[in-house]
Amino acid sequence: METISTTCLIVGGGPAGMMCGYLLARAGVDVTVLEKHKDFLRDFRGDTVHPSTLQILHELGLLDDFLKLPFTKVSHAGIDIGDAHFQVGDFGRLNTVCKFIAMMPQWDFLDFLSGRAKKFPNFRLMMETEAKDLIAQGDRIAGVLATGPAGNIQIKAGLTIAADGRGSILRDKSGLPLRDLGAPFDVLWLRLPVLPGDPAGLIGKVKGGQLLVMIYRSDYWQCAYIIAKGGFDAIKAEGLSKFRNRLKEVAGFAARRVDEAIRDFDQVKLLTVTVNRLESWARPGLQCIGDAAHAMSPIGGVGINLAIQDAVAAANILGPVLRRGVPRLSDLKKVQKRREFPTKVIQAFQVAAQNRLLAPTIKATDTPKPPWIVRLFNDHPRLQGLPARLVGLGIRPEHVKIARQ
Repeated sequence: METISTTCLIVGGGPAGMMCGYLLARAGVDVTVLEKHKDFLRDFRGDTVHPSTLQILHELGLLDDFLKLPFTKVSHAGIDIGDAHFQVGDFGRLNTVCKFIAMMPQWDFLDFLSGRAKKFPNFRLMMETEAKDLIAQGDRIAGVLATGPAGNIQIKAGLTIAADGRGSILRDKSGLPLRDLGAPFDVLWLRLPVLPGDPAGLIGKVKGGQLLVMIYRSDYWQCAYIIAKGGFDAIKAEGLSKFRNRLKEVAGFAARRVDEAIRDFDQVKLLTVTVNRLESWARPGLQCIGDAAHAMSPIGGVGINLAIQDAVAAANILGPVLRRGVPRLSDLKKVQKRREFPTKVIQAFQVAAQNRLLAPTIKATDTPKPPWIVRLFNDHPRLQGLPARLVGLGIRPEHVKIARQ
């Protein structure tokens, strides 16, 4: 079996893993990132680049080049309840360089960041390489066993960072206790075409017992259709025609496009919603970040934001230690101490929203009355900066503190 060594091994080439890898490599740390796929091309991944992430790119001097890539600006968020429209979020009120969410295919974001990281001689990206197990030396994690294009490989590292998502293999192998907060719904991702005259932005639609979120993407709408937990098999059993009719009831101006856009269930992708978090994010030699540490609900689309904030915090805290040697468990615990409060606040908000608003809505037969808070934000535009800040910046946004070497 081939064996290689690195100072810091990051498992998972998603937004958290790639951002952390870039920052550590920029700071002079020897970094290896594993990505199990041969490329970053996956449909229906989170394609939101939040104002907080754009601010980080600005701090790194990368923003101007990044904004040369094709993207769509989302400056406002609204919701349609029945036939009434309410505006509830205004990103233009944020105190940031970019006062919008950039909608961009995640593969473009990851290609951009990995391309910049590869310019550092101490950065290594291993595609088609999947971590299968942890290497333990006593109580300490000393790397991973993985499979790659050439077969099995052993990768030894002073620190291993698990950034391999909500289905994290490393988290499962670590033995770290996981707390499940529950989720009463799942999401069906699908696309509807954009036509001239369509509004541009982020729109939620509520009608009857249905909830649809539409995200403007220039040439198509990326849509999230909310269903009861585990309900996709029942929907498929009822047949495509009934599903399309339900979509048309809630899609509003896009209703006439449903039949042509959804020709079979292969064009509908299931996201099984999970909300959980580790009680401890680390053990000696292993640090979990992003969804590997805390899977978020899709409410607000903030999972990517929190994952990238974790990556920045981890690099700020652990980078200087890695330049000197191997981090102690006490060093790793500082990452959780920094990021656990924002995670708990956002998850508490999401759980309250899903249990008090989403679950009753998808069980209802009638269109609900607009909640008071929706009417409040709509009637008082100055307040629309509050939900925009929660979604766009989060709680305790991070900034780049680790210096370039």
